[in-house]
Amino acid sequence: MKETTKNQVLLMGNEALARGILEGGASFVAGYPGNPSSEIIATLLQTAADLPVHVEWSTNEMVAAEAAAGASFAGLRAAAVMKENGVNVCADFLATLAVTGVRGGYVVVVCDDPGPLTSSNEGDARLLAQALEIPIMEASTPQEAKDMTRWAFQVSEERSTPVMVRSVSRLSHGRAGVELGVIPEPSRSAEFDTEHPLLCLPSVAAISHPLAHDRLRAVQKDFEDSIFNDYEGSDAPELLVISSGLSVLYAREAVSTLGMGDRVGIAKIGTVWPLPEGRLGDVLRRSKRILVVEQIEPFLEEKVRARHSDLAGELGDRDIYGRRSGHIPETGDISANTVADALAAIMGGGRRLNATFAEAASEIKEDLPLRDISFCRGCPHRASFWAIRTALELDGRNGFVAGDIGCYGLAAGPTGYQQIKVVHCMGSGIGNASGFGVLRDMGMEQPVVAVAGDSTFFASCLPGLINARNNGADVVFVVLDNSVTAMTGFQSHPGSSFGPRGEPQEPLRPETVCRALGVETSVYDPVADVKRVSEAVYDRLQRPGVQALVLRRTCSTYEDRMRMGSSAVAQVDQEICVGETCGCDRFCTRVVGCPGNRWDAEKGKAYIDPDFCNGCGLCVELCSWDAISLTEGGE
Repeated sequence: MKETTKNQVLLMGNEALARGILEGGASFVAGYPGNPSSEIIATLLQTAADLPVHVEWSTNEMVAAEAAAGASFAGLRAAAVMKENGVNVCADFLATLAVTGVRGGYVVVVCDDPGPLTSSNEGDARLLAQALEIPIMEASTPQEAKDMTRWAFQVSEERSTPVMVRSVSRLSHGRAGVELGVIPEPSRSAEFDTEHPLLCLPSVAAISHPLAHDRLRAVQKDFEDSIFNDYEGSDAPELLVISSGLSVLYAREAVSTLGMGDRVGIAKIGTVWPLPEGRLGDVLRRSKRILVVEQIEPFLEEKVRARHSDLAGELGDRDIYGRRSGHIPETGDISANTVADALAAIMGGGRRLNATFAEAASEIKEDLPLRDISFCRGCPHRASFWAIRTALELDGRNGFVAGDIGCYGLAAGPTGYQQIKVVHCMGSGIGNASGFGVLRDMGMEQPVVAVAGDSTFFASCLPGLINARNNGADVVFVVLDNSVTAMTGFQSHPGSSFGPRGEPQEPLRPETVCRALGVETSVYDPVADVKRVSEAVYDRLQRPGVQALVLRRTCSTYEDRMRMGSSAVAQVDQEICVGETCGCDRFCTRVVGCPGNRWDAEKGKAYIDPDFCNGCGLCVELCSWDAISLTEGGE
């Protein structure tokens, strides 16, 4: 056994989840980048480098779930890591895995995003877990996240079922002291038992499905005695709060700050499904008034209502408050103030927490200048969308862009000249475009451009691209290749020139894949070739079928971080700059929209802020008056 120092260390929630995976004895961990889960794999790539653990960034969440299951089938403990959107991606596989069962412990760590803060939707993994018939637990603190993940492997292996562990954004990115445990030494080797195949064929599934339900009942018994379920408060409180996950901390803060500890009891349910019904029944006997606090959907609330219905003859009436009653907002993130407001509405005498701070923050906010959300300084996407916009305007048929989730999704706003008009999930741009592109016989004359990032290209775009080609769709498909998975923290992908730990690798280029599919493809630098890119997009808009362009330039922020970029910065020759009389009304500062392009109101001239310029040269290329140039070192 590998002993670790038995003292507390300060860990981010995601770091604690990573530690729990190691303490749980995992030999194989796979995931796909996506906030708020990205740091889990990133942490493991650093901390497990000297351990006999395989850690990978998979092509997408489906492959991550399947690859980790392969290790489990070979008898090893394995984990798949993703954000809540990723569970949607691999739901098909997980539904069958719940039927066949697993061999080595298999844990899916999923991070939900109430708000949402960095996601395209506010999905709740608990709903999917129940639909997929996979047990799910929810941690409240980083310490619990580590300990719960470790225990999840044990439950999974003993009951031969996959198990989910749920976190949320503010837990994943919050920090707290965590007592470290032991990382076990490898005690098994990989071997698949060919005498006992794992098959989810129709005839086999009919037999296996009842066995999956037996496994769930066994897990439910485990959950009844779990240390992750707890109660604090008097034996008969005026109000009982039932909560799970991070919401437990909000409830504790509100109750403590409002001085209601002798009136309000708090029941924490860490094993949220299958629900420990015996324990919940005991809790419901404590009070006639119950407030359910949770994130995101009223999942636990519905279970509480159903359990009360089962026991109504014994318990009598109960007033149950939560999202359905309007005491907890139906959508969005919650806080301790959310609970305080609910307590005030139900019991009276409540007040806002930290009201003075909130008022001061509100006053300061009123005085702050408005800042548009913008691409980073020197971002190649700014040039790409400038070129696309120019081409669509020259075409004159009211064409538009279908996009998806990534940094480039900001092009739906001013920083991308409002070019993206359709955004849903990863890879949906080319999928949507394959539908738009076959509507010519139904009267649609507008051309469509689909855009996707390089990581998204490999993760989600190939079926849509093949579909567009197979059905003869008229689409210009633009791959915005900045060489990293930029939005989620610069992780590598198959098209990167470096691997998961920064080691050199031979990249698989998007143009190689496109050409192999029979799609004509050209490659440009969107900044250095911005005018040629405009011409190329326009030219492809006039052609039938699928046309692909790869616009390749390394992410400017990644270059800054790795000190790969040029030391040159742009400078404005104010003798040449025509100021307000520029044909496009201060073109470089108002239209181009780079954070480095500034306006000197006193002089009536543009200038470049050297602290916000990385010398990409886009403004140099676009200035009609040749008033901007690049100078090495800014001199």
